[in-house]
Amino acid sequence: MIFARLSGMEKTKPLPISAKLVDKKFLTHDVVELHFESTPAFHFEPGQFVSIVIPGAGPGGRDLRRAYSIASHPEKNVFELCVKLVDGGPGTTYLNALNIGDSFKGIAPYGDFIYKVRPGKSAIFVSTGTGIAPFRSMVFSKIYKENKPAFTKLVFGARDTTDLLYTEELHAQLQPDLLGQFVQVLSRPTSEWGGFNGRVTDWLRAHTTQIIWQETEFYLCGNGAMIDEVKQILSLHGVEKTSIHQEIYYKPKADGRIEE
Repeated sequence: MIFARLSGMEKTKPLPISAKLVDKKFLTHDVVELHFESTPAFHFEPGQFVSIVIPGAGPGGRDLRRAYSIASHPEKNVFELCVKLVDGGPGTTYLNALNIGDSFKGIAPYGDFIYKVRPGKSAIFVSTGTGIAPFRSMVFSKIYKENKPAFTKLVFGARDTTDLLYTEELHAQLQPDLLGQFVQVLSRPTSEWGGFNGRVTDWLRAHTTQIIWQETEFYLCGNGAMIDEVKQILSLHGVEKTSIHQEIYYKPKADGRIEE
């Protein structure tokens, strides 16, 4: 889910929508996937987001707006959101309280954090938590399938195995023989784990010689501290700013708290 959003010019003109909940399931203990039908239907580029109106949740009873990346394939007739539940968060509380058949008002699509075709280059997608949502949309999109990078790595960081998202489908989609790889990184595994231990930044440092830094496009999505650290690593390896694409979900406050 998105706590604070840095975005540029919209790719397409956003329009008011009414989105009806048609399916809901928990992916982990605190991440829920919500499926919506939109009226009117809208076209979105992989990586764009929806701005949701939360009635009466702001100061003085004013409406609030919260932004959520679209996690689904752009070719589907419905759109999906991957939402981490935060205690007291107005956006997550509102969305999680929706029942099948309920609707929300919003505006969509927004954002220029989209998959861009770079002929001959590889792509490394780096995400933490629900920051994986726009990358799921990207690697299942028609534009990605028809314009694949030379090689793709989707590096996903979580705390424990219970926090992993979309494991089976992304391993199936990003197979080495199909010029791709889905890499899961755990920072605090509580049980035996055969994958990489550490953070996504540790993974990048551990694979310095395997990455062709100047011939790779980097897409970063997740918390602001992770993105800042990754950008420092990329700078040390001479990666140009034009090859770094980012979407910041939140920046922790000075006292370490995270607010929606």
